[in-house]
Amino acid sequence: MQITEKRTPRISASEALKLWREYRQSGDITVRNKLVFTFMPMVRYIVYRKVREIPAQCDVEDFLSCGMEALIRSIDRYDPEKGATLEQFAWTRIHGAVLDELRRHDWAPRSLRRSERAINAARQSFTARNERQPTRAELADELGIETSELVSTFDELALAEVGSLNQTVHSDDETLIERIDTLQSDDTDADPAACAERHEMSERFRDAFAALSSREQEVAVLLYSEEWTLRDIGARLGVSESRVCQIHTELRKRLRAQLAA
Repeated sequence: MQITEKRTPRISASEALKLWREYRQSGDITVRNKLVFTFMPMVRYIVYRKVREIPAQCDVEDFLSCGMEALIRSIDRYDPEKGATLEQFAWTRIHGAVLDELRRHDWAPRSLRRSERAINAARQSFTARNERQPTRAELADELGIETSELVSTFDELALAEVGSLNQTVHSDDETLIERIDTLQSDDTDADPAACAERHEMSERFRDAFAALSSREQEVAVLLYSEEWTLRDIGARLGVSESRVCQIHTELRKRLRAQLAA
């Protein structure tokens, strides 16, 4: 859902209530859309307040769409008799929907995120007092925990961070590439150098094989490709098994010499 913001002057709570009552009585979607456009900046404000917490693999537009859906639902479900203004009710519903969407995309448990917030708060407090960043030991002391516990929490937070392989990063020559292109692959088929080397080896073997006599080529094909026995090959060629063995030994020497050269 692509969101295009249309600037609408902010209206008072009484004006919003009047517009909402008109929508409830008439059911006119155009009236509801006026309310949507009126409160759309609030959706963007809430989402962009939380933008630093949005996982890297997610699109901000997805959270804006989530907020817009919550805004529309809040307009449909608003009850002025409960005491809250429409803006207050919509704010609560939108904020809750964005938080739920964040949690849905977050692999880390809430307890770990609470620890992360506590660490950030302790770091800010220490920095404000001492005008420098704390060491791990100082940060652990600020939190009232052991340094080993703090290190363990850092490790858990690192494991909880999930990034997109399609995220763009700067390469060594300062060009933008996708992160997946920076990963080392164990797939030799994807390695241009390995592919070129295998191609060269195949070409050299074909040249060496072509240099063999026709009988040597036939013995090699029957022995290695067709998996015939030496006795069967001898019967086909009209020679003894020992003669086939001699031919085989000779062709192997010639192949080794050709490939070594």
